Amino acid sequence: MLLIDCPWCGARAENEFRCGGESPIVRPAEPAATDDTAWADYMFFRDNVKGIGFERWHHRYGCGLWFNIARDTVSHRILAVYGMTDPRPTLENEA
Repeated sequence: MLLIDCPWCGARAENEFRCGGESPIVRPAEPAATDDTAWADYMFFRDNVKGIGFERWHHRYGCGLWFNIARDTVSHRILAVYGMTDPRPTLENEA
């Protein structure tokens, strides 16, 4: 089980959280002008990285807030925790 350091509540067990998938996913700027292929890419296609991935997490049984995590998907080691509007951190061993 992961020990996730919520930016507002501190370290908590993984079962208090819900992973919201890859971060950041950017909605098309012009929805009405976006073709079906671009919408499909936005809605359904995600990177499935082996190594450092960036994810959204929701503290559903705590403060109820969302934040981002940089996590090694092989070792599950959490490398950084940062707010939803904060810039993505640069990590030394990022591939």
